Amino acid sequence: MASLRYALLADGNSDAALMPILTWALRESGLQIAINPMYPDRRSLKRASTLENRIRRTIRYYPCDVLFIHRDAEKAPIVMRLEEIRDAMNETGISVPFICVIPVRMQEAWLIFDESAIRKAAGNPNGIHPLPLPEINRVESIPDPKALLHDVLKTACGLSGRRLKKFNVRQAARRISEFIDDFSPLRNLTAFNVFEKELNQIVQEHFIEGMDASIPGRKIKSRSS
Repeated sequence: MASLRYALLADGNSDAALMPILTWALRESGLQIAINPMYPDRRSLKRASTLENRIRRTIRYYPCDVLFIHRDAEKAPIVMRLEEIRDAMNETGISVPFICVIPVRMQEAWLIFDESAIRKAAGNPNGIHPLPLPEINRVESIPDPKALLHDVLKTACGLSGRRLKKFNVRQAARRISEFIDDFSPLRNLTAFNVFEKELNQIVQEHFIEGMDASIPGRKIKSRSS
């Protein structure tokens, strides 16, 4: 195959920030072909009240080789979210390979480790205000990583008063992953390891040969079409 198309069925409006992480993980799995990501317009899915129907609509309007299905764990165990996604996919009867993306507790936990990227996303790459970033291995225990990330971005932007009130913190949060080249620090997180293991298995089974799925980042040759 000359290229791989994937779509991300996201949990919320701001979750396009996951796309660079997914593309990076696919590259780390050994894929050496072109990767074409798609982020479905949530307006095309708004009438779908259940996850099952959202999956159907996503595949209908965004035909893809792999479907990533994102749900934040929030307060639920990862296993519960995995079962919800797999049950919904089974109900559709669709045979497209799919990969579960379940950050603990929410996707912002996967964006809060790179100080340089945060400063760039905040529009103040040379800022000197100290940023209260947690140790990477602690982020899954933070009750509200979104609130923490937004506070960090507000500090990083260096603005105050009315200018700070006009600062678009949600837009800045969506941009962080665009400034990160290496997401390997996320391998300190249980949820990311679950995700990457599943991704490697799917890639091995459907798209490339000879990869040991237990070794993240192992490079092999792609299957010829």
